[in-house]
Amino acid sequence: MMRGLILALTLAATPLAAQTVPEPEGSMTEGREDESAAGFRQWVGAFRETALAAGIPATVYDREMRSAEFLPDVVRRDRNQTEFTKTIWDYLDIAVSDERIRMGREALAEHTQLLERIEAEYGVNYEIVLAVWGLETSFGTWRGDTDTISALATLAYDGRRAEFFADQLIQALKILDAGEVARPAMRGSWAGAMGHTQFMPTSWAEFAVDFDGDGRRGIWSDDPADALASTANYLRHHGWVKDAPWGMEVRLPEGFDYAETSERVVKPAEGWRALGVRPMAGGTLPEGDSVSILLPAGASGAAFAIWPNFQVIESYNPADAYVIGIGHLADRILGGPAIAASWPRHWQALTLEERKEVQGLLTGAGFDAGGVDGRVGPKTVAAVRAWQQARGLVPDGYASPDVLAALRAEKP
Repeated sequence: MMRGLILALTLAATPLAAQTVPEPEGSMTEGREDESAAGFRQWVGAFRETALAAGIPATVYDREMRSAEFLPDVVRRDRNQTEFTKTIWDYLDIAVSDERIRMGREALAEHTQLLERIEAEYGVNYEIVLAVWGLETSFGTWRGDTDTISALATLAYDGRRAEFFADQLIQALKILDAGEVARPAMRGSWAGAMGHTQFMPTSWAEFAVDFDGDGRRGIWSDDPADALASTANYLRHHGWVKDAPWGMEVRLPEGFDYAETSERVVKPAEGWRALGVRPMAGGTLPEGDSVSILLPAGASGAAFAIWPNFQVIESYNPADAYVIGIGHLADRILGGPAIAASWPRHWQALTLEERKEVQGLLTGAGFDAGGVDGRVGPKTVAAVRAWQQARGLVPDGYASPDVLAALRAEKP
């Protein structure tokens, strides 16, 4: 996964990503779109056998796929995700804006009883469920308007993860066959996520619940009850511990060993307390056997202590910024403080080519970055940290623009 300064906006289902995505160089021309559309119709015919073998009735497949359309914009968005990046501070400015906090408090006031019932049933703190709702669809005000069958079929035909989206398409057809929702109402994000909290079809099949008792798992309904309960059920299944922290902003002591940061370094809370780590808001770190220190913008930005509930939210979306956005929005809705530390706002997000350049320069300098693919994963972080240590720099493992500039300066 990509961490730190560079956040690949995999949040295709959310209003945060519902911005105009710049068209990548070399994108499809009109002629190529026509050619792809013709190939799509051939693919629909060939995929029929696969769908029927998976249990889709022929009448359902023929009816629903006859009206499926090839959506060139979906392909553009999918291909462009690696380039559409934000810094974590730019992301959080939107995710936890004053307006979103206000909307969250209004949603809490309107749905308090529902949220309390869901918390009692599933053991997931209702403010977290509320925050997922807020980030995914701005509390139901933006749920997407793309035909789900067309989006999934387009991605199964032309996408980078054809097998994944083919499975999603088959499950979406099963949902229609079961009468859970009518085709006109089955609309969502360009990537096929649906409903108030943007479930993919297979997640709906495994985790959606009928909380309002109407006989359907209606995540598409204007009534958010089923969607919010389904999200709580999802988080419970992935190990949520009620009333345990997700994380919190902390103050690191002078002389702190930044090599100790990352989810891979785990200590009991008492171990971090002994090192002088303190909550930014005061007091002491809550108990926990598995606590890590995370620096999403390196030593120049905010520091967070994180508990296992952080990883539970990661199961919903693996981007650190998303998880911090969920947790921080939940805290702010309940009246918690804003992030106190400053961010290195003078830095821009590295582009895909710049991330590749960092990896290539590290490799050339004798530090194994795990390849040159532009994905800043654990091996790249470890390589940056080793390079920093070798030069007497703060070893936070953060691939910043300053790191890139220094690597360029060293190049023979």
